Amino acid sequence: MIATQNITLRYGKRTLFEEVNIKFTPGNCYGLIGANGAGKSTFLKILSGEIDPLSGKVEITPGERLAFLKQNHYEFDAYPVLQTVIMGHSKLYQVMQEKDALYMKPDFSESDGVRASELEAEFADMNGWNAEAEAAELLSGLGVKEEHHYSLMGDMENSLKVRVLLSQAIFGNPDILLLDEPTNDLDIASVRWLENFLADFKNTVIVISHDRHFLDQVCTHVADIDFNKIQLYTGNYSFWYESSQLALKQRSDQNKKAEDKRKELQDFVDRFSANASKSKQATSRKKLLEKITVDEIKPSSRRYPGIQFKGEREAGDQLLSVDGLSKKVDGKYLFKDLSFTINRDDKVAVLSDDKLAVTALFDILTGKDKADSGSFKWGVTTTQSYFPTDNSPFFKTSDNLIDWLRQFSTNKDETFIRGFLGRMLFSGEESLKQSTVLSGGEKVRCMLSRMMLEAANVLIFDEPTNHLDLESITALNNALIDFKGTILFNSHDYQFSNTVANRVIEIGPKGSLDKLMTYEEFVDSELVKEQRSSIYA
Repeated sequence: MIATQNITLRYGKRTLFEEVNIKFTPGNCYGLIGANGAGKSTFLKILSGEIDPLSGKVEITPGERLAFLKQNHYEFDAYPVLQTVIMGHSKLYQVMQEKDALYMKPDFSESDGVRASELEAEFADMNGWNAEAEAAELLSGLGVKEEHHYSLMGDMENSLKVRVLLSQAIFGNPDILLLDEPTNDLDIASVRWLENFLADFKNTVIVISHDRHFLDQVCTHVADIDFNKIQLYTGNYSFWYESSQLALKQRSDQNKKAEDKRKELQDFVDRFSANASKSKQATSRKKLLEKITVDEIKPSSRRYPGIQFKGEREAGDQLLSVDGLSKKVDGKYLFKDLSFTINRDDKVAVLSDDKLAVTALFDILTGKDKADSGSFKWGVTTTQSYFPTDNSPFFKTSDNLIDWLRQFSTNKDETFIRGFLGRMLFSGEESLKQSTVLSGGEKVRCMLSRMMLEAANVLIFDEPTNHLDLESITALNNALIDFKGTILFNSHDYQFSNTVANRVIEIGPKGSLDKLMTYEEFVDSELVKEQRSSIYA
């Protein structure tokens, strides 16, 4: 068990937490949510002891071990991979180090023998003899091949380092596990492995993630940071979101009787409880949901940007034809002889094991780059709007946001521009910010504003959910579901891809796959899994 008593933290005049009292108990997985800047990562650092609060304290059941997924990718560069994982259990690692040092002494004494015997007993109690095998199993489950297990961390690619650090955090069955964005840089197979691991994990988990599907699969509770407090809710993220939106709608409906509102909420809880069987935490979550009283459901103060895409004109039947496109980087093919035709109303998730391949394709199709060979042709009725993964060239001016957005609008009126920025959560003084000082999430909201004003009938997105909070991801997700035109996109967000795409194209150096199916059907298809190897072999 881990709990806080009256935790308060301020930075200058800004208050992050004010007398937060909360208890996290074994057998549950808590999704820690909150708007960008609410203090999610800071709260985990308080729980781990990395940051001291201004007042209050953290209490952990005596004898329990806490593990924290570290985001410092360079901290262990001098250590081999397998050893880095075992270092996650600091007490076991210390025993191993002391034991090995004793046995290496040239003048091994009787007292050394007594100490070595004590260490051997501790080592056995902590299941030390299976430590390397357990560490190797974790690494393999997360996609770190055996050939890398004895490599130095400093020689590993960043995406593999992340998996090693995740293995380190979950190594040795910690009593309390703190995870800050654990799915970053994981492929779908590794995310599935982690979902299954956490579903079977019997101890306490507190996790921050912008992956809504992941939160839905693993969480039994949501811990919501709002108004400098943390409120616990039973259920996963979707339950919290849908119930809070329903409560917000009810609060604004002044004419509805209290009893009608209560019945509507209870019907919602009953429906969601019945659907809980679809998740990995099914049995425990269903029991928890059945105990919910409607008084626990409260509206959220969250603000969602008003994202809506509407093409100025409807596209014809001829949208895009691609014929034999190839692109190399450093002498290696990103894709080769790529051919496909895009039809009206296609919403295509474009995938690749090499993220550079998708970016290169999108850059070619939007005229930012040229193919090595092959051709493509857009239909004459199409207009395209592109969201690149690197938006830095758009923010090199010192314009304020009003002037920055005005350059993309046919309506130059300041009242119109201010209103548009307001719906994208830039209100009042924020609309006068210089574009050079924006955060990553603010820049993405500006780029989405630009795309809405362009009113294209073909939208192209390269990882649009990066840097966005859950509220903005949800708003963008819903906007693309509702969009009546054509979309080509790439995203690591499972729910985003699965709810938007009706077609999947995967590209590799040896070929491509093109399937009229949802993202979930694509990743679960045994036939697709067999065919995928041929485009990368």
